[in-house]
Amino acid sequence: MSSRSVRTLASQHRLKRRRALGAIVSVTLLLAGCSGGGSDNSFTVALIEPDIAAVPLLAAVDTVREQGFDVKVEEAAEPELAIEGLVRGDYQFSAEATSPALIAMSKGAPIRIVADAIGNQWAVYGAQNRDSCDQLDGRPFGIFSEGSVATAMVRQWVSEDCRAGSEPEYLTIGGSDARAQALLSGQIDATALEVTDAITLERADGGKGLHRLADFKEVFPGLHPQTVYANEDYLGEHRKPSQAFIDALVAEHRKINADPGYLVFLLNKYLPDAYDDATAKVTSRRYVEAGLFDAAGLTPRSVQRTVDFFVDAGIVKRMPVEDVADLSFVDRAAAEQEPAAQERGEGS
Repeated sequence: MSSRSVRTLASQHRLKRRRALGAIVSVTLLLAGCSGGGSDNSFTVALIEPDIAAVPLLAAVDTVREQGFDVKVEEAAEPELAIEGLVRGDYQFSAEATSPALIAMSKGAPIRIVADAIGNQWAVYGAQNRDSCDQLDGRPFGIFSEGSVATAMVRQWVSEDCRAGSEPEYLTIGGSDARAQALLSGQIDATALEVTDAITLERADGGKGLHRLADFKEVFPGLHPQTVYANEDYLGEHRKPSQAFIDALVAEHRKINADPGYLVFLLNKYLPDAYDDATAKVTSRRYVEAGLFDAAGLTPRSVQRTVDFFVDAGIVKRMPVEDVADLSFVDRAAAEQEPAAQERGEGS
């Protein structure tokens, strides 16, 4: 199959995904009322397969519960269902891939990005004999799906960094565990992995010979693939609990950055079976060193750059920042917490 055919199939897949999510949003908007659900004392947070990015959110939930708020956490099977619940008012907050939220907002969904969930933790890793993008021409490259955010970043990286006309053979393999094993066993020459998956590879037999070909945090500065978003009506009607939750999330990120050991504590508390002690320590140190936890790090410029990336990838239409984000909550949290952090010597 030619590269042109592969790109055509990828474009068709993205179009089908946009249409499917757009249809869900349209029907949900027709059936939903004007309320964002919840109340001045209660809200629900939807998560999809809680991972390291979710532990500060779960800690923030516990903080606001201690303040007297009634908060539920529900697990949705996929981001699209979380989006549907947000539109309907069943959920008030969620934190997952940014692109489904942007697709929904482009269709008129009352959703706004309010904070960063975690920075861009994706990188491309290659086999021992693959040192550059050009060496991947025609070689098997494992992806999760054609519609994933990581695949969009991979394709953009290939188009910008590889020599003209060169492109890998993309193979849909699925989850990160399967792709990591395929890379170790030589079934594929490269794949995009998150930091946690890379650490697992490094600690596995043979992992030391792998090469990091690209760090997407550096390749795409300002891109935020995973954010916290909320029902816009809830934000407008119930600012006190909304601010309390964002305050707590920003505070949790600050505590993590001040002490990687605190992230180890959170991982043991909320994901007790996911990491052994040694891996938890290495993972926490790596995430803090990379500066991946900065809930208040969103700016109008970075939000616009994120939107523009997905526009260029053919996933959403062009939208201004004010139509996709409400940064007033993180701005207030940062302004109030910064002086105290400076006094404690935590820095900015």
